[in-house]
Amino acid sequence: MSYDKSVSDHYLHGGLLEAIEAALPVLGKTIGDVTIADLAPVDEFHIGGRLATDHLFDQLHFSEQDSVLDVGCGLGGAARYLASQYKNQVTGIDLSPEYIETGKVLCGWLGLDKYVTLEQGSALTMPFQDGSFDAGYMLHVGMNIEDKASLFAEIFRVLKPGTTFGVYDIMRQIDGELTYPVPWATEGATSKLSTPAQYKQAISDAGFEIFRENNRRDFSMEFFKQLRAKTKENGGPPPLGLHILMQASTAPKIKNMVDNIASGLIAPVEMIIHKT
Repeated sequence: MSYDKSVSDHYLHGGLLEAIEAALPVLGKTIGDVTIADLAPVDEFHIGGRLATDHLFDQLHFSEQDSVLDVGCGLGGAARYLASQYKNQVTGIDLSPEYIETGKVLCGWLGLDKYVTLEQGSALTMPFQDGSFDAGYMLHVGMNIEDKASLFAEIFRVLKPGTTFGVYDIMRQIDGELTYPVPWATEGATSKLSTPAQYKQAISDAGFEIFRENNRRDFSMEFFKQLRAKTKENGGPPPLGLHILMQASTAPKIKNMVDNIASGLIAPVEMIIHKT
C-alpha cells in the first residue's frame, strides 16, 4: 500500500455525508436551512476549530479580489467560511476522496459552490499553474507529510509574488515518544511531525520570508478545558462534532493528543510567511 493511501485510509469514514445529514434533525435543521455556523464543529478539523481559523485569518488580511488556496482542506469548512465572509474564490485540495466529495455536497447545501472549488490530490504535486493564487493557508496538514521541503517548494510555486500564506500545524517541541492514536495518525508510521526550526528551514529554503511565529499551546489547553466542561454540562457531545469524523476512536485520539500537548511533546504553532 502506498503511503498516500495509508494516510487517506486513516481518514476514511465510509458514510460521512450520511452521518452529517442524519445529525441535522437533532439540531432542528434541514439541508435547506443549515448554516456555516451549524457545520463548523464537524467541518473544521483542527485544534480550536472556528476560533483558531479566525485567529489565523485575521493575520492574513484577505480581500474580496483574492484567489485563495487551502492546502489540505479536509471537508472544506475553512474554505467555505472564508468565501462566506469575503465572497472570494477559494480552492481547496485534499488527499481524501471522501472528504472532497462530502465537502462538495456541503458547498451546495450552503450555496457556496460558485465560490469554493474542492479537488482531490496531493499537496506535493498540486494540479495548479505557477503563480495561480493571491493568498493561502494550511490548517493541520504537515503532520502527515514528511518532506516539508517539497511541500513548501510546491506552495511557493503556485503562489503569486507578494503573497502571504498562513501555516497552523501541530509541531514537535521536544524529543520523546508520543502516545497513539491521535487524530492525524493511528500509529507512528503516518505521523511525520517536525519542529518549528525544521519548518522554518524548509520555508526559508523554498524562498519565503517568515513574518511571525505563534505557539498556541496555551490556547489549545484552554480550548480543550472548555470543551470538556461544555460536553459534561450538555451530557455528551453535540449532534455535529469531530466525533462524527473519528467515530469510536474519538475519545482516545483526543485524550492522547491533549496528553501529548500537556507533556510538552507537541504544540499547535502558527507561522505567517510571505513570498516576495
